[in-house]
Order: sequence, then C-alpha cells, then structure tokens
Amino acid sequence: MAKYQHDIVVPYSDSLLSKKEQVAGMFNDIAYRYDFLNRFLSAGIDVTWRKKALHQLETLSPSRILDVATGTGDVAIMALKKFPEAHITGIDISQGMLELGRKKVSQAGFQNSIDLLNEDIEAINFKNDSFDAVTVAFGVRNFEHLEKGLAQIYRVLRPGGRVVILEFSKPSAPVIKSFYNFYMKTVTPFMGRLFSKNGCAYEYLDESIRAFPEGKNFIQILEKSGFLKPQFKTLSFGICSIYCAEK
Repeated sequence: MAKYQHDIVVPYSDSLLSKKEQVAGMFNDIAYRYDFLNRFLSAGIDVTWRKKALHQLETLSPSRILDVATGTGDVAIMALKKFPEAHITGIDISQGMLELGRKKVSQAGFQNSIDLLNEDIEAINFKNDSFDAVTVAFGVRNFEHLEKGLAQIYRVLRPGGRVVILEFSKPSAPVIKSFYNFYMKTVTPFMGRLFSKNGCAYEYLDESIRAFPEGKNFIQILEKSGFLKPQFKTLSFGICSIYCAEK
C-alpha cells in the first residue's frame, strides 16, 4: 500500500514510538482539555461542521453507525440525537479520550445505544458488512497507514452503505489563507501550551493538515480504496471539508 506524507508526520519527532503510539499518547495527555480547546479555537463552529457531516446520512437513515476516531464521543452523541433508533459504536486508540466520552454518554443517558471501544482502525474487530454508515471526524490524518484504515472502513461497511469523513483542509483565498497560516502556526500552539500544557499536539495539528492529501487527491485515494461516487465540499472558506462515498 502507498505511503503518504501525512502518514509520517508525528507529534514528537524525537520519539522512537510509532505514529499510532505517539498519537494515542498525545490524546491521552490532552484529553482533559480537548473539548474545551475544540470549542475555543474554532469559536464553536466545529459543532456546526459535525452536524453538516451527519446531514449527509439523512437519506440513508442508518440503524448501525460506526464512528471512527470517536474521541470523547461528540459525533456519536450527535448521531444518536439525529437518528434515535440507531445503535452507535465509537472506536478510538486513546483510552483517555474514551474515558471522558463514556462519562458524557452516561450523563446523556445514552449508554444503551452508544458503545465506545478501544480499537485500532487498522484491525477493526467487527465482521464484514457490519455497519450502514461510518463517520470519521478529524481522524484520518492520524491514521498511521491511510490506505489500511480506509480498507478496514470499506470492509465493515455494508454494500450500499456510506462513509462520511470530516477533515481539515487549507483555504486558498489569499486573505483567508494568510490569517489561517498565522492562526495555525502561532495562535493555536500557544493556546495549546497555555491550556493543555502540550504545544506539540497543536504544532502536529498544523503539520498534519499541511501534509494531508486533501480535495481531489483524497477523492482519488477513496476511489483507489474501492469506494463509489466519492465527492467532497468545502466549509468555512476551505478550512474544513466533508468527503462522502459509498460501497
């Protein structure tokens, strides 16, 4: 399988651990501030992005949804509110994020409809064709091997099912691009150090976004992975993109 530039971008360049291990450790470190910083750094617009991503599943009305890189369970909880008859399974490699997610699920009274499991995207412990839909919000950049992760998503998605991927992208309009570059290179790492004591995590955020094969390039990778009818649209002046495809 092909190796992509973002596959080798890691949070801690001086570490001998694999990308997967580094990412898990990084999210364990920042878990307690993750939700706060998401809302703060995006001025709350990340919530709107997630809702727009889930809107792509409305015509499907899925009853079984897999949320990959579920983190603290934001998308899983939103998905259940949108599709109250569904069962949601969220998977993540960070135990720290999952622990917080389980608390949120329990507080919402959704523990009978949402399971949050410690799983590796490259070896998902579910049978073929298990899910009607798969969602990934800001997680594909963190895959150690992009094509392996997509192959697993394809495997567990049923024929006719849909994958919806929400991921950061880079704006192209000059004024927006200049502000974005300053914000991501200077403001975001500073706020990360201030509130989570881990500036490396937010430097990694910027580096992994820059290395990710976005837009038409990612569409080609989805096609290569076997997905049908891949398409994408940008949000918020190109800061974020929604990718949809079917099996």
